[in-house]
Amino acid sequence: MADRRDPAGTPQAPRLTLARLLPLCLVVAGLIAFFAFGFHHYVDFYVLKEHHDWLGEQVGRHAVLSAIAFMALYAAMVALSVPGGSLMTIAGGFLFGPLVACIYVVVSATVGATIIFLIAKTALGDVLRARATPFLRRMEAGFREDALSYLLVLRLIPLFPFWLVNLVPAFLGVPLRTFVIGTFFGIIPGTFVYALVGDGVGALIELGQEPDLYAIFAPRFLAPIIGLVLLILAPVLYKKFATSRRAA
Repeated sequence: MADRRDPAGTPQAPRLTLARLLPLCLVVAGLIAFFAFGFHHYVDFYVLKEHHDWLGEQVGRHAVLSAIAFMALYAAMVALSVPGGSLMTIAGGFLFGPLVACIYVVVSATVGATIIFLIAKTALGDVLRARATPFLRRMEAGFREDALSYLLVLRLIPLFPFWLVNLVPAFLGVPLRTFVIGTFFGIIPGTFVYALVGDGVGALIELGQEPDLYAIFAPRFLAPIIGLVLLILAPVLYKKFATSRRAA
């Protein structure tokens, strides 16, 4: 589609029409409904712990249906950009096991992220690109240099919130294929760490135990703890590396 230009030949920002804004309005309505009906109260560790036996029973009886429901709910939460993704991954870990949960989460999170990416790209991408803020300009430099590598870094190292990294590439014109590949492969390590945490937490709940100093030194619990520490330290180490590289 050609750019709209004023009489002087200067490109103008595309108009916002109802057709372009309708998908975004539906997302906003869904987000409001999520909190208005109190669904956020169910995204809580103690709720999951209280219903652990019932959830495990449902997974055992209805494995396929449980997997579909879990993935649909996860994709919807990502598409609506509501909080609770990490807790959902942990829940998946103790319901399905770390490996299976990782597969379910990576697929559903990629689907949800792609949905909001396409909505943002269609509704606001051209408009915000024409009125890019300094913040977007800084990120635009990284995407312009190598969009896939930069997106992989943003997914592997949590420098910014997950929902923000879903939106910014849409505003900066990142191709859909690049976004999907970068998201899918970039979230695998972090997802697997949280799924391992969920598997360990589920094991403690089944045994009726609370985490203690002796339990965390078992390999089943120590590995995800080390992984979480590395995830927390990753942004700090990356910033130091980037600073030293710029200085050199």
